Order: sequence, then C-alpha cells, then structure tokens
Amino acid sequence: MILRTRRRGKSRKAPNPGLWTCLALLGATAAASAQTDRDWPQWGRTSRHDGGSAVLAQRLDVILADVVYDPFVEAMKADAGGDLLAHYATPLLDETGIYMTFKSGAYTGFGNWGTMTWSVHRLAWIGGTLQTVWSFDSDWQPTPIEISGWEPVFQAALSGDSIYVPGLGGTVHRVSKDTGAEIERLNPFPNLDPRRYVAGGLAVAPDGSVVYDAVAYDAADPTQAILGAWLVRVSAGGHTALADFQTLIPGAPGAGDACQQSFASNQRPWPPSNAATPPTTPCGAQRPGTNVVPAIAPDGTIYTVSRAHGADRYGYLVAVHADLTPAWAASLRGILNDGCGVLLPDDNSNLGCRAGANPGVDPATNDRPAGRVNDAGTSSPVVLPDGAIVLGAYTSYNYYRGHLFKFSAGGAALATYDFGWDITPAVYPHDGTYSLLLKDNHYTSADGDSYYYVTSLDADLSPEWSYRATNTESCVRDSHGTVTCVNDHPDGFEWCINQPAVAADGTVYLNSEDGTLYGFDRAGNVVGQIFLDTSLGAAYTPVALGPDGVVYTQNNGHLFLVGQARGGAREAPALVTAAPAGPRTVAPR
Repeated sequence: MILRTRRRGKSRKAPNPGLWTCLALLGATAAASAQTDRDWPQWGRTSRHDGGSAVLAQRLDVILADVVYDPFVEAMKADAGGDLLAHYATPLLDETGIYMTFKSGAYTGFGNWGTMTWSVHRLAWIGGTLQTVWSFDSDWQPTPIEISGWEPVFQAALSGDSIYVPGLGGTVHRVSKDTGAEIERLNPFPNLDPRRYVAGGLAVAPDGSVVYDAVAYDAADPTQAILGAWLVRVSAGGHTALADFQTLIPGAPGAGDACQQSFASNQRPWPPSNAATPPTTPCGAQRPGTNVVPAIAPDGTIYTVSRAHGADRYGYLVAVHADLTPAWAASLRGILNDGCGVLLPDDNSNLGCRAGANPGVDPATNDRPAGRVNDAGTSSPVVLPDGAIVLGAYTSYNYYRGHLFKFSAGGAALATYDFGWDITPAVYPHDGTYSLLLKDNHYTSADGDSYYYVTSLDADLSPEWSYRATNTESCVRDSHGTVTCVNDHPDGFEWCINQPAVAADGTVYLNSEDGTLYGFDRAGNVVGQIFLDTSLGAAYTPVALGPDGVVYTQNNGHLFLVGQARGGAREAPALVTAAPAGPRTVAPR
C-alpha cells in the first residue's frame, strides 16, 4: 500500500494523527451541517448514489427555464451521424444556488478535447430569469478519446461552503460557493503532470471528504501500458492522500498476464467449436473505469470500479476502508452463466450461438460470461439501504444489454439482472425494503425487434413492474417554440437516462431519447410528461430534484427546469404519441 499526504500541491510531512483527526472531524461537522436531505450536492445526490430525495417533485406542467450549457452540440452530432456521444454532469443544487457544468472555447473535431474548456457556473433567478452569478474555468481535460470513445463526464461536487472541481493532472480545485474564486488547488501528487487525469466524477463522503479516481496514460499511445492509477481522498481539512490501484486488487491478473479477447469475426457463428479457446492479449495493469464516481457507505467504506487496462472482461468492484487500506475486491467474472442456450438461441446466427454450443457460455469466449467495465459508460456503484452494493456492467453477448450485479457488504455475489449498460439505478426505500428504478433497453433481440422499458426491481433484483415506451414520433422545437414531429420510430425510443431521480413519494423521473421527461408513480403509471427540445440519440444524462421540488433534466445540450407555472414560464406542448404518419407541427402556447 502506498499512501501519501499532501496539501496545496506541496509535499509536507503528515501532521500528528490525533491533531489531524480532530481537525478533520471539526471540518467534517461544518461541511455536513451545510448539506440537507433536500439538496443535490453530487452525482446520485448522496454519497451512496441512491438518487433519492426527501422532496415531493412539482408537477411537470411547464418549462421554467431553458439554459444552453453546451454550444457545440450541433457540430458534435454532425461528426457522429446525428447522435450526441457525450455524458453530461448532474447539476448541483442547494439553497444557495444551482451549479452546472458548461463548455466553451472552440470545437475542432470530436476527440480534440484540448481546444475546449469545462467550467462551473453558479446560476440564480435574477429578474425572473435564470442567470449566471459567477463562473469558474477549470484546466481539466478529459481522458484521451482512444480510451473513452465518448466525451467523458466532468462532475464537480459540493461540500460545506466549497465546490470541488476536477482539474488538470489529477488535481482538484476548491472554489468558494459564494464568489467562484479559487481557494486552493489540491494536488496529492509530487508535480502537475498533464498525462495524469481525474477519471470520473468527484464524490463527497459523509464526513465531508472528497473521493475520486485518477489515472495516468502514455501521451504517445494511451492504449499501451498506463503510467499509474490511484484512489484519492481529500479530507474536509484539505489534506490529500492516495492509494495505488495495484494494491487494492491483489487477486487481479498481472499486467503481463494473458487475458481473453473475443474470437475473430470471420469465425462466426461463435464459439467456433465447443473446445475452442479465445485469443488473448496482455491484461495490462488495473485502473479505474473512465467515468466511475466512487460511492461511500455511511461507515466510510469507499466503493469504486477497476478493470485491466488491456482487457475490459477483467473488472472488479473494489471496497476500500476510509483510510484507503484495501477491504476486498469482487471479480465480475465467474458469476454469470446465462449465455448460449439461456438468453441466446443456438441458431447458428451472428447474434446467437453455434448449434450445440456449451450451455451458458459467452459465445465470444466460450467461457462463462464476464461483466465488462466499458469506458464509454458511466455506471457507478450504489450502496443500498441494507448495506449491499449494486453495479451495472456491460455484457455484449446478451444483445448489448449488460447486467446489474448485486454484492453483499462483504463482497459476495448475491443476484444479477439482465440489464446494466450505462446505468446507476435510483433507490426508493419503502415498507421495510426498497425498489431499484432503472432503464431497461432491449436494443435488439433474436427476432430483430427492439423494446424499451422502465423497470422497477425489488431487493432481490426481480421485476416489480415495467413500462414499455410506445411513442413513435421524432420531434424538434424551433427557436420560436414550434414543435415539429415525424412518425419514424416504430419500435419507440430508448431511455437515455444514466441515473433517474426518485421523489419522497416514490415517483421516479427520467428522460427518453424522444426528447421527453417522464414521471412514473410507484405502480409504473405515467403521472407526468413534457417535451423538452429535440428527439436525440445517445447523450446519456441524469435527472436531479431541487430543494423546492423543481425537476432538473437535460436534452440536446440544454438544462431544463420543469415544474409548476410561475411568472413568465412558458408551457411546452405535450408530446402526442398517437399521431399520423408524416410531419406535423404544434404551435407554441
């Protein structure tokens, strides 16, 4: 275990442990007292990432505000055939203001991150409109496009009177919530090396400390061996400590060991034979997933996600004590057995398996399926009310749906569900148990059709209810507010949420690629919906609830505040799902 302590980017001797503890506790008390269960200070609202709020959401009557935070959306979509390949941050909300990620600079092509600037703006209602009070430009850069595939998430967090903002070289800026001025740069490393990145978002622990992952890549070829990977903790008193990822997963294969890859495409149908063994590649060192936000349990245990740099089928849910010493690491391998002949037909097809294949295997490897830590997703751990943990992972063999894994607080595999791609489920505690709310997309299937559901799971990951998307219209709102629609999606639309939000009464809110924000009650009935701006592929976004019950959602690079009418608010036309073929228009009201 390698632990280092630093402050303000300069190496200094660690203070007396007793004094450090007293100062940290005093700082933690001040930080904790500033947050309430009505605030939304980080990804998933709480350190557990449960996505639940103590407020009752307002009705989805009108769009209260519409703020453009990404001016490069149209250019990005043009580069990606109309899709928006980006993961956006959750807005941070408390009684003092709204803190949202914005982009500026110049767009010079997808993956050319260096010409763009990511910043945090504090927004407030001034004269009946939502305006910027201050902005803070960060020097953060996303991980290289060769690693992420999509634009990675830039996720800040609130703690006490500060907002912590990802920065360059694996550092974090501590910024005043009141003024937007930088208080200090927190650097746990001996230098400021631009090859080192904050990987994923920042999380705030119950004691007010900030936790995140960092990784360093070779600038010449990021896909080759990493230069290092770390779990970082910044105490409420401003002291930094880090742990080397390689010490946190002692059972992982070594960087030079052989890890499985998929069979070649010209060997289909897979597996080539019942005795076939897949090709291998050097595993590479363990490192965090690109967009993972660590979760922290009430007892201070930190949960993050690791993968072999060269092979995403070798991933782990990692538990770490608050002092950054390892607790356990649970492999995502050896749990599933639902491939050929279970979820997949033995029909000699490219989507299925070779006839007579070994039961349960992943056809791509002829081995038991593995949960894959895919760098294009944002799936992050969730600590459940009973202390168990769930994590979504990618599993391409089951029609690209992934799996949700549930582990005990000790790292034992408890249950799985056949969906987990790019989702951090929200949790609704009730009646001595809890429900998990998530999107449940069937992107394709053996019959060639697609089905898109919102699903509620019980504590054992068994479905309680599902709602199938039925809207078939693509719509867009022009600058005058007029909505034009075309009936062109016979299978409906995917749910593009990467974390829903759940209100105090169990109503869950999430957005769809049809451009609409939906609300579902505890029985799965639609209790509200409102069209936002554009029907849009991809662009996975979270939903948040404000202290006043306003619903914060995103679409097409816009932040929307949705709720009940107030002075100056405009009503958005509701999306009509039973519409004739061909274009139609709805005039603004």
